[in-house]
Amino acid sequence: MQLVLKTERTLIGTLDKMDAAVLRNYLLDNVEHHKPWEPTREEAFYNLSNVESRIQEYSNQQKAETGLFFAAFTPDQSELLALCSFTNIIRGVFLACNLGFSISKRHEGQGLMYEILKPSIDHIFFDLKLHRIMANYMPHNSRSAALLSRLGFEKEGIANSYLKIAGKWQDHVLTSRISSL
Repeated sequence: MQLVLKTERTLIGTLDKMDAAVLRNYLLDNVEHHKPWEPTREEAFYNLSNVESRIQEYSNQQKAETGLFFAAFTPDQSELLALCSFTNIIRGVFLACNLGFSISKRHEGQGLMYEILKPSIDHIFFDLKLHRIMANYMPHNSRSAALLSRLGFEKEGIANSYLKIAGKWQDHVLTSRISSL
């Protein structure tokens, strides 16, 4: 991991090839926990070589400045707690991106996702100079709704049949947060 941000209970950074096994373990440990919120995954998705390939793709997107992928670890870096991504970064007159996030079942409900996302969002606004971050959630995902609201995201509408999640097309609430800069 390349350290980028530090919070009271976490170290947040970008993944490198050395983190592939840790990322794979996080994904496997949370298959059932994340299943209702993610696309249907084939078994091959969890193969170490595929995880390594995704980390390489994350690195490529970071170099191209089209995506930024953070992993949050315990301070001693012994456990991967959560992931967050800022994807589809668009420059020019838009200066925007999409936010995605997940947390380990073992650490849900402890305020960690807020602790991780707050400085990550600040990094996007202050260091990358983006103007808008968009985040979407399924209407029945009350945890994500509360977290995004607490982080200052505002509802902008509903997208019907927006993403195919858990094997079926799901409506999503569209939100965004605009930089105050």
